[in-house]
Amino acid sequence: MQPYEYKVVPAPHKGTKAKGVKTPEDRFANSVEITLNQMAAEGWEYQRAELLPSDERSGLTGSTTNWRNVLIFRRALAAAPAQQPSEADPAEPAPAASPLTATAGDPEAPAGATPVPGPGAAQMQGDDGVEELSPVSGVTTALKTRASLSATRDLPEKPTGDPEDDSGTR
Repeated sequence: MQPYEYKVVPAPHKGTKAKGVKTPEDRFANSVEITLNQMAAEGWEYQRAELLPSDERSGLTGSTTNWRNVLIFRRALAAAPAQQPSEADPAEPAPAASPLTATAGDPEAPAGATPVPGPGAAQMQGDDGVEELSPVSGVTTALKTRASLSATRDLPEKPTGDPEDDSGTR
């Protein structure tokens, strides 16, 4: 697999004026186009745009999260020259060739590579995909248990007035 280096640059915030570019949308697209062409001229290949959180200080002790748009580029690293075995020392055995492997699902993997699970694959396979987002997890179970207990317990019946007894009414 070819090694790459990556570069992340902030996406433009406002448009760049140019001849024939009138609307704000066109000016913004022009500034993005200028950035992409500058990076391409330096040998960088555009990959994607990302919206990422940035925790920043506000005041003395506070912090806020600002969301930043960035553009991600990559370019191939220069391949290291292959070292030729010296003929002066033929006694050194050649290292045994290890089997070619690649992370499963890697689109840049060589054709003959054996797929191997990536980091965290076992945890992902055991996960049911449902997140507990409640800050008071387990409350639902406790309430259901309490409700079933009160339903099964015999509650005393309400006293009903005897219509024949008129002792308090005259």
